[in-house]
Amino acid sequence: MIDSRPPAIFLMGPTAAGKTDAAIALHERLGCEIISVDSAMVYRGLDIGSAKPSADELARAPHRLINIRDPADPYSAADFRKDALEQMREISARGKTPLLTGGTMLYYKQLLDGVANLPASNPAIRKRLQAEQARDGLLALHRRLAEVDPVSAQRLHPNDPQRILRALEVYEISGCTLTELWAEQQSETFPWQVLSIALAPERRDVLHERIARRFSAMLDEGLIDEVAALKKRSDLTADLPSMKSVGYRQVWAYLEGEYDHQALLERGIIATRQLAKRQLTWLRRWNDVHWVDTLSPQALDNVLMLVEKSRL
Repeated sequence: MIDSRPPAIFLMGPTAAGKTDAAIALHERLGCEIISVDSAMVYRGLDIGSAKPSADELARAPHRLINIRDPADPYSAADFRKDALEQMREISARGKTPLLTGGTMLYYKQLLDGVANLPASNPAIRKRLQAEQARDGLLALHRRLAEVDPVSAQRLHPNDPQRILRALEVYEISGCTLTELWAEQQSETFPWQVLSIALAPERRDVLHERIARRFSAMLDEGLIDEVAALKKRSDLTADLPSMKSVGYRQVWAYLEGEYDHQALLERGIIATRQLAKRQLTWLRRWNDVHWVDTLSPQALDNVLMLVEKSRL
């Protein structure tokens, strides 16, 4: 049967892989319209540390879902799915191709898989779980999750307090695990034909070098001042999702006096490397993904070729 669904492109990859440049080239050469898939770029004022496209780049190639939230107002994967579907429908209705690019892999997954019917958060249960985390440590909560929901425990990193607490909270509220609630969700065909492209250098040491250079450049460009200005706001705390973003979390701790500038540089680089490792792990499990080595002189041509070949 002929697939009549409109096309869409997922341009994925680890941080510092060159996704922004490739997305702008696709916009300029093929007319694709860009939707950002980045959990930090959604927030206004998180510019340097999120590697947000510059004003000149945004003038050349507008990115949707950038600067749409105040950092005091948390933005979830469910929020992203709702917003992204709305943008994709509008783009496709005009005969254009949505190009989703960024490194927040959970957003891509939730966009494709949908949102399970999860219970609303219970402040009392959440407060108690946070107290248990402070008393016993996050690893103890991760072990408890493994006892009741081993599938979710295997999927979640032991150092991911937000999702571990949410998984335990859902279980206590509903009596069902996250895995069970997701399984109950009716599977639906995604309304677009998706071409998934992963940009990444084949050599890990090159990616690490890029990450180190970029975080050092962020500090030189004023990341500390950017976070200091945010920290002065009475409505922002270190516990908010926006301030937990890689780079922002490390600078916030530096401004609290937890370590010196050299340690900030080292911790920022290490945290970004860990993020890239998690992104690559997601991508290796992704179905029907086309890998493009960003070290190749023909990297952009290879991306363009994949897009052109996929057109129906």
